[in-house]
Amino acid sequence: MYNVEIIGTGSYVPEHRVSNDDLAKFVDTSDQWIRERTGIIERRISLEENTTELAVKAAQRALEDAHIAPEEIDLLIVATVTPDYFFPSTACLIQQRIGAVKAVSFDISAACTGFIFGLSIAGQFLKTGMYRTALVLGAEVFSKIIDWEDRNTCVLFADGAGAAVLRRGAEGIISELIRSDGSGAGHLECPAVPLQNKFSACSTEKRPSYTLMNGREVFKFAVRIIPEYIEKVLTNTGYTLEDIKYIIPHQANTRIVAAAAKKLGVDQAKFYVNIQYYGNTSGASIPLALDEMSRQGLLQKGDLFIIVGFGAGLTYGAQLIRWTKG
Repeated sequence: MYNVEIIGTGSYVPEHRVSNDDLAKFVDTSDQWIRERTGIIERRISLEENTTELAVKAAQRALEDAHIAPEEIDLLIVATVTPDYFFPSTACLIQQRIGAVKAVSFDISAACTGFIFGLSIAGQFLKTGMYRTALVLGAEVFSKIIDWEDRNTCVLFADGAGAAVLRRGAEGIISELIRSDGSGAGHLECPAVPLQNKFSACSTEKRPSYTLMNGREVFKFAVRIIPEYIEKVLTNTGYTLEDIKYIIPHQANTRIVAAAAKKLGVDQAKFYVNIQYYGNTSGASIPLALDEMSRQGLLQKGDLFIIVGFGAGLTYGAQLIRWTKG
């Protein structure tokens, strides 16, 4: 089995900023209400670019950071729940746009845990030697599946894309866990096309394709899962929380981060948080944060960090990673 490392990252967000005060103009909320409950100050909302456009720009930046050509990519995985089309896949559209002519390309749907799932899937292909280089993206235009009159969701979600290039090499991904719990599927969902055809007597009522969330249950789940899987991903690795420089959580809510830090007994500053500027970008949140940290010089060669997330499905997971870039 080969080792796998991250050799490049990239991200992209739309230029248009939407503040809490902007939202308060058409929904019953306020800047104070949103800040106190989520930590969000502003978010980016796409005016013209769809998911593929955001992802292409993030991918190109990741390839530039990794110093590789698109033709070197063997595998291209996109984690998204807001594709441009049911088919073709967003991954195939990106493959064509960036010129990754050799890449096997497909999408996965694991919502906010999507990037972690994508890294895990790509890692298995690289570890076994089937492929050498992979591009993994988390990309969302969540604004198109939001009911802008529902303050429980419209204040949270936003648009963005993040990418990472993986390659066989040094030991970067040390430990990982991904899990699913379908019993909680109803807590966070977005209806698709209803069953209606010429031959069926089914009278499925069409519902708008908007995000529906049981915020209380999702919060309770996250507060339990985040600290639990941070500890579990360290099991049998020889490392402890004291060895970890940063924890990069899915950027969902600062209160979740505070609760996790308290349960773990660690300084909240160990958690990298940028939700205040970007909102919850679902599958894009972790790679967006990772790229931001890399470009700010917060990660040095040899640093250990954990990425951890949760999302619709319910899905959840964590990875212990060593930063190998010099």
